Amino acid sequence: MFRSLHMKLVLIMLLLTTSLMTVVGAFLMTNVTSFYIDSFYQQMDDLFSGGTFYATLCAEAAQEDGAARLQTVLEAYAGAMGIDSRTRNYYILDGSTGAFLTGSDEEGGRELAVTTNILTARNGDVGDESNISAGYMDVAIPIRGGDHFYVLYVLDNRATVNELNSQQFLIIGQALLVGLMISVLLSFLLSKTMITPIERLTERAERMAGGDFDTIIASDSSDEIGILTASFNNMASVLKDTLSAVEDERNKLDTLFLHMTDGVVAFYGDGTIMHRNPAAVTMLGQDPIDLDYNSIFGAIYPFDQVLSLQRPHSVKREMAVGSKFFEVYLAPYSDEEDSGALVVLHDVTAQRKNEEMRKEFVANVSHELRTPLTNVRSYAETLQDTEDIPREMELTFLDIIIGETDRMTHIVQDLLTLSRLDSGRTELKMRRFPFADAIERVCRAVELDAQHHRHSLLRQFPKDLPMVVGDQDRLEQVMMNVIGNAIKYTPDGGTIQVSAGESGGKVWMEVRDNGIGIPQEDRERIFDRFYRVDKARSRESGGTGLGLSIARELIGRHGGTIGLADHQGPGTTVRIVLPIRQSGGLEDGHE
Repeated sequence: MFRSLHMKLVLIMLLLTTSLMTVVGAFLMTNVTSFYIDSFYQQMDDLFSGGTFYATLCAEAAQEDGAARLQTVLEAYAGAMGIDSRTRNYYILDGSTGAFLTGSDEEGGRELAVTTNILTARNGDVGDESNISAGYMDVAIPIRGGDHFYVLYVLDNRATVNELNSQQFLIIGQALLVGLMISVLLSFLLSKTMITPIERLTERAERMAGGDFDTIIASDSSDEIGILTASFNNMASVLKDTLSAVEDERNKLDTLFLHMTDGVVAFYGDGTIMHRNPAAVTMLGQDPIDLDYNSIFGAIYPFDQVLSLQRPHSVKREMAVGSKFFEVYLAPYSDEEDSGALVVLHDVTAQRKNEEMRKEFVANVSHELRTPLTNVRSYAETLQDTEDIPREMELTFLDIIIGETDRMTHIVQDLLTLSRLDSGRTELKMRRFPFADAIERVCRAVELDAQHHRHSLLRQFPKDLPMVVGDQDRLEQVMMNVIGNAIKYTPDGGTIQVSAGESGGKVWMEVRDNGIGIPQEDRERIFDRFYRVDKARSRESGGTGLGLSIARELIGRHGGTIGLADHQGPGTTVRIVLPIRQSGGLEDGHE
């Protein structure tokens, strides 16, 4: 209940009013008592301090019946002494024994207690010591007359001051009650005036916590609450803009992390994973969320050494996951101790593969050229060193030299063709031509070679295939290469089947043989440069290992595909697919 600021303000006002009235009441009651006591002793001092009245008392005390005479005089001065028999009385005591002789209160005199002032007067001095905490006021005056010694003792029971204090207490209590009622009313009004803006601010703060930054608190006052309200409205506007900017940046980073090709893995200071993007999951081959740094990258670089790096320094390492290779960049993402680390994975598998292919390519070119060069040099040296060589042998050697020279020429020409295709400097002479006629022309060109190997060259394609747009010479070169390979790598007496057709806006051609076939492990690399399934047999048949690479490049330039098709039984099936209309190609048959 009292946790409310409203109730706290009410309670403070009540406590303040109560405390103030209590202090005022205590102050008044104490001062009234002190005033009454001081007035009593001042009255007694004025009356008995060596004046005529005191001399009269001493003269009366010298008579034989001094006590009675004293009483007569005191009765005459009762009004001046304030004697009223209820609250204030006088007593005449024997100065030697302190015994009660007479007075205005006979009954009280017989029970009179011996006080300090009485003892003082019996010793000959005026006893007028006051005590505000005592329940009475008294004064004892020694009176000597001749041989007689009396003590005049005036006692006030303070009933008057007590009644006055009671009245004051009642008045203060009533004033306190009225003051409390007024305080409650004023405190409610004051707290309402102060707390209403605070409640609005609290409600706005709660709505801000829920994401609502658009509500504006109206305030017309120019006091501290008004200034606070204006500052709060301004803070809400700035906070909205700031959060919007932070949200935009976070969305950008989330989009970047989500779609970037490099893998990113962030770690807390204890090595557990904070964040990973989909690329990292793909690269690592599993979701590493349940792993830690040491189980993933601990073998390539210790985690504590990563944290000890100072920005912007980083560490570069390499690691392999399965058949893939990655460059790994490790760095702390803050200079604070145990702040955490960031790991970036960059896939360099393609670069490594290209490097290996480049090395293999150079080695293959060197090997392919070295063999015919060695043969040319050997036969040329034989012709040079032998004087009486038979003419028939000389011609044989020259035929071999010419054949090896032609082989090197073919290799160089194929390399130049691949180089032009790679650099994009080969210009294709695009025109419309009948696809079926091109296949038939190639089949007739290789038919004699097929008969030489006793192959059956079968044709299964309609003559009315649509016309296509492309470089006819280049495409016939690809067809010649594919059919030629089927003739070369099929044992004598085999069957070569050439089929073609149209489907879905594309034309296709398949060359199927029942030859030696291609092992499954070699199918993915059959179109790589200089790659041979059987290197010895390929060289015997005069192949360079570049024909299928050139075919793939040329078919790709035409927007088509070439690959191995699945089929039942032994042998190989090569399938070529070309679009009927090239994108941006010719439609009217002109170059």
